[in-house]
Amino acid sequence: MNLTPYQYNQQRWKFALLIFAALIAGASLLYTNYLVRNLSKSERTKAEVWAMSTRNIITMPDLDDEAITFIYAVRDSLSLPAIIADAHDSIIYWRDLDSTKTNILADSNDDNLQYDPAYFNRQLAIMKESHPPIIINLPNGGQWFVYYKDSLLLNQLRFFPYVQLSLIAIFLGIAYTVFNSIRKSEQNLVWVGMAKEAAHQLGTPISSLMAWLELVRAKFDAENDPLLIEMESDVKRLEIVADRFSKIGSAPVLQSHAVYKVVVDFVSYFKVRTSDKIIFNVSGDTKVEAMLNVPLFDWVLENLLKNAANAIESAGRIDIVISENIAKEQIFIDISDTGKGIPRAKFDAVFQPGFTTRKRGWGLGLSLTKRMIEYHKGQIFVKESEIDKGTTFRIVLPSSQTYEPAQI
Repeated sequence: MNLTPYQYNQQRWKFALLIFAALIAGASLLYTNYLVRNLSKSERTKAEVWAMSTRNIITMPDLDDEAITFIYAVRDSLSLPAIIADAHDSIIYWRDLDSTKTNILADSNDDNLQYDPAYFNRQLAIMKESHPPIIINLPNGGQWFVYYKDSLLLNQLRFFPYVQLSLIAIFLGIAYTVFNSIRKSEQNLVWVGMAKEAAHQLGTPISSLMAWLELVRAKFDAENDPLLIEMESDVKRLEIVADRFSKIGSAPVLQSHAVYKVVVDFVSYFKVRTSDKIIFNVSGDTKVEAMLNVPLFDWVLENLLKNAANAIESAGRIDIVISENIAKEQIFIDISDTGKGIPRAKFDAVFQPGFTTRKRGWGLGLSLTKRMIEYHKGQIFVKESEIDKGTTFRIVLPSSQTYEPAQI
């Protein structure tokens, strides 16, 4: 598939942003995984030290006070949720769990303490699934099993890259939107400036052509000459085109017009300047009205009819049907041709700037058409199309007429 310069640049920037985001994500995940592994090793070492210090306190009562104080200090300095249990899962000691749910039957008057062995059984099950136990052999031949689970800090560190990547994704999304908006704004300013300059440059020769036509009429007494009348129509058309370009960038003035009449007037002008092998037919509701800026709406019709005529390789037909949806107070204008059709996958792409199926052309016609329809608070889309059979574009405009519900 051939890409337009607009589509190519758009895809290139998206691809570059995607690679940049992937590099950040990969680096963040790798480094966080490295930290988690090291911290996990450190916590296992802490659990082993805590278990050994607890074992020494319980199994070595003959230690002097200074040694016991040191062992207590080492044990209490280690902060990690852990449980020491025997081979029958009887809990011998625990650390950094809920102190109000003591696993020892409380006989004190403290209302905050409650005997809740189920809580410790749940914690023990969680710790068994988290890490393999640390086994401590006792002097009497028995064994203790030290179970532990990851600290809050380690769990937070595991989720940190996902939070970080979410924030980066939000930042990239906002940055892309802002830069895209700035780029479009700059492009619009360039187009507006070029359009106004073109209108200014066209003004002088158009005025001269009108003056020359009047001189020809007077000199050759050809007031009603059909050729001069058609030439005058074309010059007036040039005036309308120049006026369109001069008003680009300004809010259009909309007035209520009969849609059928506006369409018929333009088709009457357009069809004599097109191949006589193409038949034009306008039908439908003749009375519906919409808020229109006629010069801009003529431009819409011109773009659509030119595309329809270009799609017809030899002889063909272009039908324009005007209808109304009274319930929604909308007017439908369907423009159908018997041309080569549009693939369904390109129904939306045809309205993008730079899209064209012809070797020559800027590919801006339908993009401008869509924008002008949006000025009229309407919408345009490809209603249907079939390859080698034709295409129908639908314009939807809000009706300027309101209807009162019928009184029963």
